[in-house]
Amino acid sequence: MIAKWIRADAGSDARQRTLLGIGSFLLPLLVWCLVSYVPFIWHPKVEVTDPGGVDYFQVGMLVDSSQFEDEAAYTREENLAPPAGKPANPIYLPAPHEVAKAFYTGFAKQPVQKDAPWLHESLWHSIQIIFWGFLIASVIGVPLGILAGTYTTFARLSEPFIEYFRYLPAPAFGALAVAILGIYDGPKIAIIVIGTLFQQVLIVANTTRKLEATLIEAARTLGTKNMKLLTKVVVPGILPDLYRDQRILLGWAWTYLIVAELIGTSSGITFYITQQARYQHFDNVYAAIMIIGIIGFGTDLILARLGRRLFPWDRTQDRR
Repeated sequence: MIAKWIRADAGSDARQRTLLGIGSFLLPLLVWCLVSYVPFIWHPKVEVTDPGGVDYFQVGMLVDSSQFEDEAAYTREENLAPPAGKPANPIYLPAPHEVAKAFYTGFAKQPVQKDAPWLHESLWHSIQIIFWGFLIASVIGVPLGILAGTYTTFARLSEPFIEYFRYLPAPAFGALAVAILGIYDGPKIAIIVIGTLFQQVLIVANTTRKLEATLIEAARTLGTKNMKLLTKVVVPGILPDLYRDQRILLGWAWTYLIVAELIGTSSGITFYITQQARYQHFDNVYAAIMIIGIIGFGTDLILARLGRRLFPWDRTQDRR
C-alpha cells in the first residue's frame, strides 16, 4: 500500500492528486496543533491562573517556566500562597483556533485602535499595488523579452545590462523612488516594477528561445519578416509557456509587496500587520499573513485552470 503511494507516478490519479494536495496542508496544520495543544511538546511559558503570593503576577500573564518555578519555590520558603499556572506557548505563537477567530474578527469587527485600518481595506489597497506594478512590468518586460529571444542582436545589446541590473536589490531604490514619485503609492509600485521587470525580460527571452527553430526558419522561407514573424509565429508559438511564466512572476511580485509598502507612507496589508504586531495581536498578524498566501495561491489555481481552457492542446499545462 505504501509503495503504491510513493512510486514515481503516484500523483497521476485525480483522486490521489486531491488527497495529496489536501495532505500537504494538513501535515503543517497537524504540527501546529501538536505544538499548540500538547503541553509536553513545546510550551516554554506558563500562563498564570492564580498569582498566589507573587505580587507582580497577574491572571493571564505569561512568564518563563524557570521564572515561574523560582517564584513558586520562593513562596514555599516564605510560607506564602503558591502561584498556579498552566503550560503555554509564547505570545507570538497563537493556537490555530485563535488565528481562525482572528480571520472572522478582522473582517467583521472594527479594529480596536482608532488609527488601524480594516483588514479588507488593507487587502484591497495591496492588491491594487500588485496589479499596477505587475501590469507596468509586463507591458515593458514581455515585449523586450520576446525581442531578445527572437533577435540575437537585440539580445546582445540588452541582456548584459539586464543581467547586471537584476542583481541590484529593488528596495535599495526606495529612497530614490520616494524622491521622484512622492511618499504615497508611486514608489511602492516602482519597487514592484523594479523587482519583477528585469527577471521578466530574461525569463521571457529564454522561453522564446525554446520555440522550435524549424518553425521560424519555415516562416522566413515563406517570406514572413519583422512584425509578422513576431505576431504570426513567435507569439502564438510561445503563448502557453509565456502564460505559465507570468503566473510564476506574479508570485514573485507578491514577495516584494511587504518591502514595497514600507517605503514612504505605511499602507496596505503591511501597515495592518505592523499595527497589529505593535499591540502584540499576533493572532491578527498570522491571519493577515495567511490571507496573503490564500489570495496568491487561489489566484494561481484560477489562472492554472484558465490556462487549461485557453491552451487545451498544450500537454505540459499544470494538471495538479
